[in-house]
Amino acid sequence: MSENAFAHPDRFVSRHLGPREGDVTSMLREIGASSVEDLVGRTVPASIRLGRALDLPPARSEREAMDDLAELASRNDVFRSYIGLGYHGTVTPPVIRRNVLENPGWYTQYTPYQAEISQGRLEAMLNFQTLVLDLTGLAVANASMLDEGTAAAEAMTLCHRVLDKQADGRVFFVADSCHPQTIEVVRERAVPLAIDVVVGDPAAWDFSRPTFAVLVPYPTTDGAIVDWEPFASSAHAAGAMVVVVADLLALTVLREPAAFGADVCCGSAQRFGVPMGFGGPHAAFLAAKDAFKRQMPGRIVGVSKDSSGRPAYRLALQTREQHIRRDKATSNICTAQVLLAVMASMYAVWHGPEGLRAIAQNVHGAASALAAALEKLGHRIRHRAFFDTLRVAPQGRTQIQILKAAAAKRINLRAYDDGDLGIALDETVGASDLADLVEIFGGRDAGIAPARAEIADAFRRRSGYLEHPVFHRHRSETEMLRYLKRLENRDLSLTASMIPLGSCTMKLNAAAEMFPISYPGFAQLHPFAPKDQTEGYRELFRRLEGQLAEITGFHAVSLQPNAGAQGEYAGLLVIRAYHHARGERDRDVCLIPVSAHGTNPASAAMAGFRVVAVACDAQGNVDVADLKAKLAQHGARIAALMVTYPSTHGVFEESIREICSAVHGAGGQVYLDGANLNALVGLARPADFGADVCHINLHKTFCIPHGGGGPGMGPICVAEHLAPFLPGHPLATTGGATAIGPVSAAPWGSASILPISYAYIAMMGAEGLRKASEIAILNANYVAKRLAGHYGTLYAGREGFVAHECILDLRPLKATAGIEPDDVAKRLMDYGFHAPTMSWPVAGTLMVEPTESESKEELDRFVEAMIAIREEIREIEEGRADRAVNLLKMAPHTAEVATADAWDRPYSRARAAFPVATVRQHKFWPAVGRVDNSYGDRNLVCACPPVEAFAEV
Repeated sequence: MSENAFAHPDRFVSRHLGPREGDVTSMLREIGASSVEDLVGRTVPASIRLGRALDLPPARSEREAMDDLAELASRNDVFRSYIGLGYHGTVTPPVIRRNVLENPGWYTQYTPYQAEISQGRLEAMLNFQTLVLDLTGLAVANASMLDEGTAAAEAMTLCHRVLDKQADGRVFFVADSCHPQTIEVVRERAVPLAIDVVVGDPAAWDFSRPTFAVLVPYPTTDGAIVDWEPFASSAHAAGAMVVVVADLLALTVLREPAAFGADVCCGSAQRFGVPMGFGGPHAAFLAAKDAFKRQMPGRIVGVSKDSSGRPAYRLALQTREQHIRRDKATSNICTAQVLLAVMASMYAVWHGPEGLRAIAQNVHGAASALAAALEKLGHRIRHRAFFDTLRVAPQGRTQIQILKAAAAKRINLRAYDDGDLGIALDETVGASDLADLVEIFGGRDAGIAPARAEIADAFRRRSGYLEHPVFHRHRSETEMLRYLKRLENRDLSLTASMIPLGSCTMKLNAAAEMFPISYPGFAQLHPFAPKDQTEGYRELFRRLEGQLAEITGFHAVSLQPNAGAQGEYAGLLVIRAYHHARGERDRDVCLIPVSAHGTNPASAAMAGFRVVAVACDAQGNVDVADLKAKLAQHGARIAALMVTYPSTHGVFEESIREICSAVHGAGGQVYLDGANLNALVGLARPADFGADVCHINLHKTFCIPHGGGGPGMGPICVAEHLAPFLPGHPLATTGGATAIGPVSAAPWGSASILPISYAYIAMMGAEGLRKASEIAILNANYVAKRLAGHYGTLYAGREGFVAHECILDLRPLKATAGIEPDDVAKRLMDYGFHAPTMSWPVAGTLMVEPTESESKEELDRFVEAMIAIREEIREIEEGRADRAVNLLKMAPHTAEVATADAWDRPYSRARAAFPVATVRQHKFWPAVGRVDNSYGDRNLVCACPPVEAFAEV
C-alpha cells in the first residue's frame, strides 16, 4: 500500500497560494498565455531553466511539519544556563508574547516608510529609543540594530567617520574584558576598512600610541564593574572617543555611561523579555551624543507634525542611508530588529522604572547571596564589585568536578581556560536555583541566606529614568492589552490588505510556520550551550542548509548572517578572502549596475572594495557592452560583480550567462543578490548559470515575517571553491577550514526563526515551491496587464512579460497633473492599501510585487483602486479638479478630518474617505494626515515627546 494512501487531503500549498484553479485560468486568459507553463516558458530564459524537479523530501501537511519541528525541539536539552556572555534567561510577559510576538498584526507589518499608516509601530520604536536614551544618558539613539557584536562594530565605524581623516593611521583599542564574540566581530569589520584594532588591558594602554577610539565593557564579560571614568578622561585628553558596551538591565541600578564620559553606548536589549533563542533574533541598541546624530547608522524614529499640525512619528534623517547615499551611506544595515525592539520597549512599558529596578535589584541580590555562600565554602570570588555575574576561583574542587556536578543538576556554567567558573544570574533565578548552585560547589545546606546587596557608592545610579507617562500608565493587563491593541490598530499590516512592495516580498507568514518559534526547545536555549544539548538545532541546520543548497545549486551554506545586507557583506568578505588566499590582493574593484539595491554599494564599500557603476540599457538590463568595457578598463583589479536576478527592474535578463562568463574571464567572482530568488525557486538555480555566491533573504522568499523592519536572515550559499572561507566563530565550530571572522554575534545568527523557513520548505515540497514561483510571476503579469491602459509598465522581457514585479511609470503625471508617486502612495491609504515601492529603482515610478499569496480578488481590489486613482488624476489633467487642492494632494484623509464640523474642500467627504464600495465594508483609517518630513529633520526629536504636545491645536 502506498505510503501516502492515508495522507491528509488538506495540503499546505493550496493554503499558501492565493489564486484558485479557476482564477488561474481567467488570469492566464487576461494576460494572453495558454497555460502557466507557457507563461514561464516565455518569461524565464530557456538557457537557465532547471529542467527537473528539485530533489527535496515530499511535501508535508501542517500537522506533520509541526510534529517534525516539535520532535527536533525535543532533541534540544534545555538546561538552566548561567553562562552569560551577553545572553540571559528572561521572562516574556504573557501579554506581550501573545499580543506582539505571536500576533500577525505586529509581525506582518512593513518597514515604516509610509508613516501615516505606521504610527503604532513608530510609537513603540520611539519608546525603545527613549528607554535607551534614558538608561545610557546620551542624546540620540537608533531604533535597534542586529546584535551586540555588530552594534559595537558600527560604533567603531561611527567614531571613524566622526573623526574623518584624523582617524586614519590611528588605533581602535578594545578592552580584552569585552565578550569574545564582540571582539571578533569588531576585528572582522575592521580588516577590510584598514582600521587597526588592538585588544588588550586598558590599565596597560599607553595613549601615546595614536588612538581614535576605545571600546570598554560595563560590566565586563566576567562580571566586574569597573570605574571607567579615569580611562575615559585619558582617552578624551588624547583626542580619542569612548564607546561603552553596556548591559541595559544593569543600567537601571548602575551609573549611566554618559556620566563617566561615554560618547557612544551600545549593547543588547535581549534580557528585556526576548528569549535567548540560541542566539537571536534580539534587538541591539546604539546611542550617541547629539553632535553625532547625522553619522548614526541604522534607522532613527523622530517626531514631526502632520498636515493638521498634530505630532506625528516618522523615520528621520533618511538622507544618511543606502537608498540615497549608496557607497557613501553611514552603514549597510537597513534591517533592524524592530519586532524585538517592540517587545523590549513593551517590557519596559509593562514593568516601568520601578519594576525594572526591582528586577535588577533582585538579580543583584541573588548574586550577592550566592557570592557570600560560595565564599563561606572557601571559594574565591574574583571581583568585589559585580552586578549579576560572578567569576569564581574554585578551592578544593576542580573545574571539571564542578561542571560535572552542574550537569547532574541540569545547569550550565561558563568555564574559563584558567580553571575559573562563571555564573551569570538572571530574572528567572529563584531560591531553589541558588540552593542548587551552592550544592554544586560543595555546599550541604540547601538554604541560602540573603546578603546585603548594595551597589557601591562609586557605581550607584542616582539619576532618574523612564519618567514619561507611557512607562507608568499600563500596570494592569487590561490597560496593557488595550495599549498594545491601540498601537496595532494604527498600523496597516497583512492582516488588513496586501502590501504590494516590489523587491520586498510581503507574502503569507503562515501560522503553522510561526508556531514552532515558541517551542521551549527552540526559544529557551543558550547559544553557547554544550554541543550535546543542541542536537535538535544542529539537525535543523543540517537539513535546512541541504535544502537551500539544492534550491540554489551551491555547494555550501552559512546561516550566520542575520540580515539580507549582512549576507551581502559576508558574501563579499568571502570573495575578498578567496582572492587574498590566491595572492591577488590587488583585486579591489566591485562592479555594480546602477539599478542595484542600495545596500549593494554600501556593502561593497564596507567590505573594502571600490565601487564602479555599470550602466543599464534602455530596456533596464545590464549594459553588456559597458560591463565589458569596465572589465577591460580595470583588468586584474576586478574582484566581483554584484548582480540581482531577476533584475531589480523586474525582468529575467537573457544575457545573464554571458555576463557571468565575462566576469569570470576577467578573474572576478559573481555575487548574486538573492532578493528576488522567490521568482527562481524550482525554475532555475543561480549556481547553474554562473553565480559564485548569493545571499538569501529568508524573510522574503522563505517566509520569515518582516516584523515591521526586522527580524531578517541572510544566509549565504557559495560554490565549492569559496566554501573554505565561510564565516567562523570564536565560541563554536562552524564555517570553513580557513574561515573569515564572524559577521554576527551568534554562530548561527538568528537561529530561533530558522524553523519558519524550514517549515515552509517542508510543507511546500519541490512541486509547491515551483508553483509559488510560477504564481508569483502570474500575479505580477496579471496586475501589469490590467493596469496597462492606465499606467505604463517601464520594463518587460523579450515577449512583453515581467518577472515577479512590475514598475509602473508615473513620470508623465508630473507634467500633466503635478502628481508625484508620493501623492499616489498617500491616496492609496484612503483605499486601504500600503503603497508599492516608491521611486526606486527609477525615480517617478511605483514598483509592484503582488507575491503568490494574494488571491485574484485582492489583486482586483488593488487594481481597481489604482484605476480609480488614475481617474482622479484625469480630473486634474482635464481641469475638473484643482492642481493644488485635490483628492491626491490632500491625502490621506483621517477620520478626524472626514468627520470634522468644517469641510472646505472642493470634493465630498464620501469621495475622500470612501472612494470605493469595498472600503465601506472594511475601512482602515490612517492615524495622521500627511507628515511633514522636512520639519521633522529640522527639529529632530527622537524620544517620547511630552503629553502636552498632543493637546488640541
